[in-house]
Amino acid sequence: MAFTLLSLLFNSQSKVLKTKPLSKVPVKKTAVRSSVSDDVLPKDVIVLDEEVPVLIPQKKDGKFGYVNQNGKFIIQPEYHIALFFGEDCNLLYSPNEKVKKFGSKNYATVDKGGVSYRINMSGKIVYTYKPADLGVCKAEYKKARFHAYRLNGKYGLIEDGRFVNPADKKQFTIYPSYDFLFVMETNDVANPMIIAASNDKFGIIDTKNQIVIPFEYRDIKRNYSWKLGKMFEVTKDDVNYYYIDIHNKSYK
Repeated sequence: MAFTLLSLLFNSQSKVLKTKPLSKVPVKKTAVRSSVSDDVLPKDVIVLDEEVPVLIPQKKDGKFGYVNQNGKFIIQPEYHIALFFGEDCNLLYSPNEKVKKFGSKNYATVDKGGVSYRINMSGKIVYTYKPADLGVCKAEYKKARFHAYRLNGKYGLIEDGRFVNPADKKQFTIYPSYDFLFVMETNDVANPMIIAASNDKFGIIDTKNQIVIPFEYRDIKRNYSWKLGKMFEVTKDDVNYYYIDIHNKSYK
């Protein structure tokens, strides 16, 4: 039987549709240098922004590969599923010492034909998952601090420990005024990114109700892309999804 553990990885690594004007979040861009050693990066992998993954999953003709920060395919699309390059704690804590190295952030998990693999940044398969190799993750669980709250058909935001009475507007972090809100998975529970919908368009806001990504998308996926890659998976036509960074730059 083909073995796949993508549900495990997502835990270790759609839509409901006037609000007051929202102020834009100032974004600061700086020149950066790669923090990854040269012997790991293929020659066509460039680092224009250190906040963005050097290789980004991208779908083409129904299959996934990886593009660089200029949108050029470095790993050709041949996989049914492709996750961001990042740690896999199941391998990092493997009882098999020989495979622990493949749990590092220099590898990504992909799936092809129902079989899961780890690949390096050149696209080479370096490991095929085996149930016996999986260890127990020891990552600390971080409980979400903010939650969406629905009132009179609109969505707002509340914070644990500060919200008791919905009749008191002051207890809301964001008073319900959106058609939809979803707090994305994150390691920084004090500053999550929030998917919001208004007038049939999706964008991203923060806990201060400031716009991070403008309301110009038909959908934004509720997945682990922010937690794993600091990116958002969006579409403008309900068919073709692609990743954008926090500056609203697309990679496709």
